[in-house]
Amino acid sequence: MTVRFAEAGPEMLRMSVIDRGEGIAPEHLPRLTERFYRVHPSRSRAMGGTGLGLAIVKHIVGRHRGRLEIRSKPGEGTAVHVDLPRPAARAVIEES
Repeated sequence: MTVRFAEAGPEMLRMSVIDRGEGIAPEHLPRLTERFYRVHPSRSRAMGGTGLGLAIVKHIVGRHRGRLEIRSKPGEGTAVHVDLPRPAARAVIEES
């Protein structure tokens, strides 16, 4: 697994989490951020997953005016990209 941080235009920063695992079939991609959705229900139950992780990520990213993008190809792996607005510059208050 690789985690990267990069520029995503003048106003956004991107965090990417990339793996070279088995990947996800295209028909599952639109539903990955639904609560309790599992690509492989039997395997997820055995590993203890609830199917809430990406739904929570989508909600948090949206609340911060960001974007979530998931790309995957079977046999090649998956990349999850989170774009968030740059923090506003904080005013420096000088004491006299």
